[in-house]
Amino acid sequence: MFTWQSLSAVLFVLTVAFLVLWLVAVSRRRRSRFDRSSAERVRIDLELSLAEQHGRLAIIRELQDIAVLSLARLITRAEGARYAAESDPSTAVRAATGLVEDGRVTLADLRRVLTIAREGESIQARQPGLQSARNLFGVMRDAGLAVEVTESGERFPLKPGAELAIYRILQSALGNALKHGGAGTEARVSFTWTQDGLQLLIDDDGIRAAARRASSSATDFAARTAYTIDDDLKALSESISGAGITQMRERAQLFGGIFNAGTVPGVGFSVSAVFPSLRFHNGVHGVNLSR
Repeated sequence: MFTWQSLSAVLFVLTVAFLVLWLVAVSRRRRSRFDRSSAERVRIDLELSLAEQHGRLAIIRELQDIAVLSLARLITRAEGARYAAESDPSTAVRAATGLVEDGRVTLADLRRVLTIAREGESIQARQPGLQSARNLFGVMRDAGLAVEVTESGERFPLKPGAELAIYRILQSALGNALKHGGAGTEARVSFTWTQDGLQLLIDDDGIRAAARRASSSATDFAARTAYTIDDDLKALSESISGAGITQMRERAQLFGGIFNAGTVPGVGFSVSAVFPSLRFHNGVHGVNLSR
C-alpha cells in the first residue's frame, strides 16, 4: 500500500525525469538552431565563393579567347614566313622579328590567364573580409532582401581578423533580417569611419515587411504595425539572446567593440557594432596571454 512518503518520492522522481527530458529537448532545439545558423552561413559563403569564381572564369574565358586568336595569328604568320623564305631568304629575318613580337604578345595573354587563375586559388583559400561585402549584398538581394549601403568617413586598413569579425557580424545581421522579415524586407547598412574607429549599423523593417505580406488592407497593416510607449520601453530594456546574437557580440568584443541589438517596435530590428579604437586594436588588447 502506498504511503504519502512513497507517493512523494515517486512524484519527485517523475518531476526530475520530466525536468531532465525538458533540458535535453531545450538543448537539442538550441543545437538545432545553431546548426541551422552555421549551415546558412556556410551556404552564403559558398554562394559568394561561387559568384567570385564565376566572374573570374568569365575574365579567364575572355583572355583565353584573345590568347587563342593571337596564337592562331602567330601560326599563320609563321606559315607565311616559311613559304616566303623559300623564294626570298632575305625575308626570313624580317619575318622572324615580327614573329618574336607576336610571340611576346601571345605569351603576355597566356600569363594573364595564369595570373587570374592563381589569384582565384589564393582567394579561395583566404577568409572573407570587407572586400567580399559587395558579393554578400548581391547574394542577399538575390534572396529577396533589399539592401541599401552608405559609407562615410575615410576608410583605413584593418587587420585580417578584424575584417573577418566585421564581415561575420554583417553576414549574421543580414541573414537574420531575411530569416525573420522574409522576402521584401529592406535593410540599411551604414559604415561610419572615424579617425580611430568604425561604427557599423544594420537596420531592417522586418516587422513592416511581414505585415505588408499578411495585411489585407491599409487598416490591417496599421493595426499590425501599431505600438505603444510600453513597447518602446520594453525594447529599450529587453536583453536579446540567441546563438547568433551571442556570436556577434563576442566577435565585436574581441576587437574592443560595443555591440547592441534590439527590436524597433512597429518597424523591425536594429544591430550596431561600435569599434572606438579599431585602427590600433589587433584583437590582443584585454586578452590574458599568459593562460
